Amino acid sequence: MKKSIRSLIAGCTLACSAVSASLVHAADPLTLQLKWVTQAQFAGYYVALEKGFYEEEDLDMTIKPGGPDIAPPQVIAGGGADVIVEWMPAALASREKGLPLVNIGQVFNKSGMMLTCLKSSGIEKPMDVKGKTLGVWFFGNEYPFLAWMSKLGLPTDGSEGGVTVLKQGFNVDPIFQGQADCVSTMVYNEYGQVLDGGLTPEELTVFSYQDQGVAMLEDGLYTTEAKLKDPAMVDKLARFLKASVKGWEWAAKYPEEAAEIVLEYDDTGAQTLEHQVRMAKAVAQLIAGNPQGVGYLDPAAYERTVDVLMSGESAPVITKKPTGAWTHDVYEKAGL
Repeated sequence: MKKSIRSLIAGCTLACSAVSASLVHAADPLTLQLKWVTQAQFAGYYVALEKGFYEEEDLDMTIKPGGPDIAPPQVIAGGGADVIVEWMPAALASREKGLPLVNIGQVFNKSGMMLTCLKSSGIEKPMDVKGKTLGVWFFGNEYPFLAWMSKLGLPTDGSEGGVTVLKQGFNVDPIFQGQADCVSTMVYNEYGQVLDGGLTPEELTVFSYQDQGVAMLEDGLYTTEAKLKDPAMVDKLARFLKASVKGWEWAAKYPEEAAEIVLEYDDTGAQTLEHQVRMAKAVAQLIAGNPQGVGYLDPAAYERTVDVLMSGESAPVITKKPTGAWTHDVYEKAGL
């Protein structure tokens, strides 16, 4: 709310003093739908907005926070956004179901998803999860877990010799309430909540899906085939990607300041600076390491994601290899 009020005041000032100028030229509007609520997971976009990077690219940028009841593919399908932040499994699943999403840029270079387990449950290596109850997120977030269980040869129906799946809410309560031996966590968010809850790293066994060979590409930027057929939209998306990458590079360099900017745009007031700084630093690690830089989709990483999605019994993710699901055209037009 703080930021909204400031923006309104600034907007009134500009409107009173420069109406005629605004009639001469208006920046190109573009709307981004985030995958989740306002937090440092999306710091680069808020930094780009706050620092004027979008304005420099002649964009009138709108950033829409997500939430548990918001599915970015549905938003863009309904015309509520021009580009969305989505995980590749969900994007490809949507594509196979008929929504032709296309990856135009990749922000996260590594997966931040993990399974965090209690050592007191006797879990120290992957096969120790056999016979245990595991908290799993759904709504498209279950695919890496299912792929890992398939790789281990463990059924997930609760039968003997397999694991019992607990449908986990977007919190870590089950590990504290004795409902699960392991819970799903993101390295930049819920893992810190587990520590904040009183458990120490020494009391935990953490299985990173990245290390287990079932990682899938997370936070990428997607638009639709129809929008990519419009040269004017492609130009806008290229300017958006260029400004966003600039924002991400700044956020990675100055995570404390980036966290403060994110808080300015959090209308809920539910976030703390300490948590957002921790998240910003962890996310900076996830976007690093791409030889081509932030924003470049590595075709090899894309192929690995597709292979995992089609492997074993990880259905119903995708049943056939997609075609046309990504493009470098926007990245190249952005001059990155």
